[in-house]
Amino acid sequence: MIEDVVHRPVALIVDDEPDIRSVISFILDRAGFEVCEESDGEAGLATAREIHPAVVLLDWMMPRLNGIEVCRALRQNPDQDSAIVIFLTAKAQESDIDLGLAAGAQDYIMKPFRPALLLSRVQALVADAEYCSESVPLRHETTETMPA
Repeated sequence: MIEDVVHRPVALIVDDEPDIRSVISFILDRAGFEVCEESDGEAGLATAREIHPAVVLLDWMMPRLNGIEVCRALRQNPDQDSAIVIFLTAKAQESDIDLGLAAGAQDYIMKPFRPALLLSRVQALVADAEYCSESVPLRHETTETMPA
């Protein structure tokens, strides 16, 4: 017997604004992601180390650890450095964008954001990672099981 096993890529949202987390969570859940949320950088980093998400959406200005510190910590850990990091922040200066990307983020989206744009960029980066590397789980795998 052949069973279809569907793997949902895991997205971690780290933002201190509950309304922002809720909107992003809704968008990504409807698009097929398993979503986890944290409200500060320290909790976000701990959760990322535990669950190994495919994508991390990070606010910059948060309590305990800011987004730059979280991104750098993820990039310094060999078990986490394949996670896709996207900054989603109100910091919009060119120097902010440069710093975010230099810290190791793959993308930088400014608030307020368009939900469709956010989703398309997340999906494109995850699809690219799935194509280029086996470190991000595939969305669909087929496994064979033996009858009992």
